[in-house]
Amino acid sequence: MSKPEDAPEAFQTAWNAHDMAAFGAMFHEDAAFVNRFGHYVRGVDEIVALHRPIHETIYRDSTLDNELIEVIAIADGAAILHFWSRLSTGPAHPAGPHQVDTLIQAVITRRNGTWRIQALENVTLTNPRTGEAVLRR
Repeated sequence: MSKPEDAPEAFQTAWNAHDMAAFGAMFHEDAAFVNRFGHYVRGVDEIVALHRPIHETIYRDSTLDNELIEVIAIADGAAILHFWSRLSTGPAHPAGPHQVDTLIQAVITRRNGTWRIQALENVTLTNPRTGEAVLRR
């Protein structure tokens, strides 16, 4: 990534290719990741280990469609990003094809001239009264 706003597309591209090497390369070695179920892991190896099994099974035919909301520069070489992410699952998912919308917040930092994700949290959009997943418009 040559600039912070490249992150949503890089994330989408790696996910849609189910390329765990490219996925891991987006993160600093000591990055933290919280998935949409609240599972926290730290370190790029753990981030890849969290995602590899689902990309080999239930998400092997899934795709993401990401849309940047904003980039907030917080210091030279550091920014916070917010972006929408729509997961479309395929027949490999036990619930069959469906869509889930999430809001992603990421802290992107530059080290040695390279931008990578330092921390990322993914939150599923839900109806607060029922807990049911909702799609944004």
